[in-house]
Amino acid sequence: LDLYALLHDLVYILAAIVLVFVFCVRLVGVNGESMLPTLRHGDYLALQSNVIMGELKYGDIIVARKLSFEDGEPIVKRVIATEGQTVNIREENSVISVYVDGVKLDEPYINEPMQFISYAQDYGPEGYTLTVDENCVFVMGDNRNHSSDSRIASIGEIKLDQVLGKVLLIVFPGREADGSRDTGRLGVVS
Repeated sequence: LDLYALLHDLVYILAAIVLVFVFCVRLVGVNGESMLPTLRHGDYLALQSNVIMGELKYGDIIVARKLSFEDGEPIVKRVIATEGQTVNIREENSVISVYVDGVKLDEPYINEPMQFISYAQDYGPEGYTLTVDENCVFVMGDNRNHSSDSRIASIGEIKLDQVLGKVLLIVFPGREADGSRDTGRLGVVS
């Protein structure tokens, strides 16, 4: 009889764990260097599931799945603009900057000064301009010169139903160049 009660309790515990990891928190690994220096290859992240994440805003880091890009492999990017906002990427005084609704973004999180990249969508004389569609976000990697993001046609805008969740924290850091793990990076991601 005690074995039956134990199995009964284990089934409920496993069901609760599954519900938490399906509807509340997800774990994903970072693959690639497009979010340096914020996130590194091999980092494991806890996501607030899209079911409960609420409204996305500028600066949120998300994980999305875009079927038109690398067979739907998840991508990790930073939200730059939300529906109805206009993104303009242009060069001024030999510096390329991102503007949202005419305001230049202060981006201390980017890895290095941005360059126009050959695989990005066409840039006109006024740079690249796009108004974000309804129920979509425009995303970019923090490592702008080495990031496939909303600037390329195979990704473009991310529909909200393609977002898997919002990154909450690093739960396990990837390896540094010397093979060590910087546990000081554990915790909330901004």
